[in-house]
Amino acid sequence: MIKVAVLGATGYAGIELVRLLTAHPEVSLEILGSQSFKGQKISEVYPNLAGILDKECEEVDLERVKECDVAFTALPHGASKTVIPALLETGVKVIDLSGDYRYDDAAVYEKWYGEPHSSPELLQESVYGLCELHRERIKKARLIGNPGCYTTCSILGAAPLLAKGLADDKNIIIDAKSGVTGAGRGTNPFCECTESTKAYKVATHRHTSEIEQELSNISKKEIILSFTPHLIPQKRGILATIYMNLTKPCTTEELQKLYADYYKDEFFVRVKKAGELPETKHVAGSNFVDIGVCVDERLNRAIVVSALDNIVKGAAGQAIQNMNLMFGLPEDTALKHAGFYL
Repeated sequence: MIKVAVLGATGYAGIELVRLLTAHPEVSLEILGSQSFKGQKISEVYPNLAGILDKECEEVDLERVKECDVAFTALPHGASKTVIPALLETGVKVIDLSGDYRYDDAAVYEKWYGEPHSSPELLQESVYGLCELHRERIKKARLIGNPGCYTTCSILGAAPLLAKGLADDKNIIIDAKSGVTGAGRGTNPFCECTESTKAYKVATHRHTSEIEQELSNISKKEIILSFTPHLIPQKRGILATIYMNLTKPCTTEELQKLYADYYKDEFFVRVKKAGELPETKHVAGSNFVDIGVCVDERLNRAIVVSALDNIVKGAAGQAIQNMNLMFGLPEDTALKHAGFYL
């Protein structure tokens, strides 16, 4: 059995990770780290776990964590990098759900997060945990920077066209929308979110830099793009609409075939038929990414729509997918289930 610690177990990403791990046949949940709820049973904080997991939350103790095989750090941005170096010194593998170890270059992190990185040397070995792109490196890694939800949805949506040289690397626009869980457990009350849709952090959202990094690596040239996130009044889901100018005339059917071929071996990426587009309710509660593509022939522009669950494939499910690869398990272990739909 893989002995697991979840640090930050009571946030939205952390508790989704706990929920999914309770059904993992190869996992023993040893530690549920929570400063706010230490001493309380997790099933008292989240009653949906009553009778399934009644383990107490506890403060992080490195002496206890070093007895585990892997630690998931579902901590706020900036907090992870203060504990992860010490965790790695104990020999524990780490999957970090914050943004602290997602970057190839410390200067990019510091620009977008507004603070120095305390362990930039670890960025040289951390692996960006998007399994569909970096599977072989993930298998050998001891530190994973688990991608964000907007980034996963956007990168997987844009990757095939850039990889095949069919999209112009200029003027890429990503218009993305997220359910309120994407803003974390401290989100404003529902009455402040319902019946309203808003754009936020326009031209300044940190995930822009992640998307640019990975798409630049794919296209082998620097990508600078426009990314605008929106908060919408639903609990779960990311929907990204990506606009890319084509380098040659193509039909919707041709691009659909390109996407289907590109992802033909990826269980968690489902490419829609030509003329069909994804919806968030088709992926909510699952680890799937659904992608649809169409061509605006008047403008010679591809419009790609991708959808995922922001706290499963966009966080906890992807983290488990990474763990499965790191420990030589089938990649879909404990993740091969359909979404909620309703």
